[in-house]
Amino acid sequence: MQLMQIKRLWKNRFLLLLTMPMVVFIFIFKYVPMVGAIVAFKHYQFNKGIFGSEWIGLTNFRFLAGSPDLQRLLRNTIGYNLSFIIFTLICAVLLAILLYEISSKRALKLYQTVIFIPHFLSWVVIAFMVYAFLNMKSGMLNQWFDQLGWAKMDWYNSSKPWVFIFPISHIWKEVGVACIIYYAGLMGIDPTYFEAAKIDGASRLQMILRISLPFLYPIMSILTILAIGNILEADFGLFYQLPMNSPSILSTTDVLDTYVFRALIELGDIGMSSAAGLAKSVVGFLLVIAANALVRRANSDNSLF
Repeated sequence: MQLMQIKRLWKNRFLLLLTMPMVVFIFIFKYVPMVGAIVAFKHYQFNKGIFGSEWIGLTNFRFLAGSPDLQRLLRNTIGYNLSFIIFTLICAVLLAILLYEISSKRALKLYQTVIFIPHFLSWVVIAFMVYAFLNMKSGMLNQWFDQLGWAKMDWYNSSKPWVFIFPISHIWKEVGVACIIYYAGLMGIDPTYFEAAKIDGASRLQMILRISLPFLYPIMSILTILAIGNILEADFGLFYQLPMNSPSILSTTDVLDTYVFRALIELGDIGMSSAAGLAKSVVGFLLVIAANALVRRANSDNSLF
């Protein structure tokens, strides 16, 4: 048995070599830094280093657990991430199906480029683009409101509109990546399925519902499980840069990452921020296990492992 495994590895040696750069990258930047997780249990001091600092147990974890803002932070973080997961899934699948229906290769490349480019823009750049729309005095939206006879809105001092601004901005920036993944899944479908359905008189909508979507279910399940694992990981650039860190709208813009960042700036307690990051990672790991178990119970073919 071991001899067969060695032969198989040798046969696929070139494919394995292709994976080495990513394996080394993951090891250096993902696994090696995990040694620093011990900082979460220490009163970190720069002059003593990680291993020389005083061990204080779970004291750092009480920062978030005892915070009066914890309920609001969890509500914002989980609520926004759930909306991102749901709306990004719907929009990405819909766009992928629309792209799959385009027969012109030139038009297809154009549309793919247009929806994919925002992913490469920094949130700092996007924040100033949004500011050009939402500025109280010279913003395009307020100018339109003025022309229509409506009252101008001070967007950066009004908390309620950001409940919609964040999901719209996130979808615009990130939907292109998910769309390309689903489009690749559609390209892997055997065309004979569609030909047979067309011969049987199936409409385009019926082919989408009975052929395209069922083939996408495994990809949809895997991406959703991975997204659930990051449900406590707020996109710091989105929530910090887009509202320009305005203190008057923190009720709807403040999430775990921005709260910990501001506390780190004010207190300078690295152990506290490490404890918050470790707690989020553990919760995310448990959520991935739970979500995968639920999917596996419903359909084992669609589960991650």
